[in-house]
Amino acid sequence: MGNSLKSARFLVDSRLRDAARGDANACYDLGIVYSSGAEGIDVDLIEAHKWFNIAAASGSERAQECRAEIADDMTAREIIEAQKAARAWLRGLEQRAA
Repeated sequence: MGNSLKSARFLVDSRLRDAARGDANACYDLGIVYSSGAEGIDVDLIEAHKWFNIAAASGSERAQECRAEIADDMTAREIIEAQKAARAWLRGLEQRAA
């Protein structure tokens, strides 16, 4: 694994840890990474939509705008899959907090 891929993995892993603590900015950052293919990560619009959705649920207007933008490039089935994944993540977050 090359250094750039290692640092990309580290960035995503550290943002995931922050997201698991309920950090909306981390969720937004993950949405950006997956929607743009930043940091050498493959573009994954379902994953990006999920993270923007979670950030939007915390009140991020930027995330709402980004989610709407990428939804234009997604099928209805992909959007449903992303929404299910977001709900599952949020349920898990509630359970971890309890």
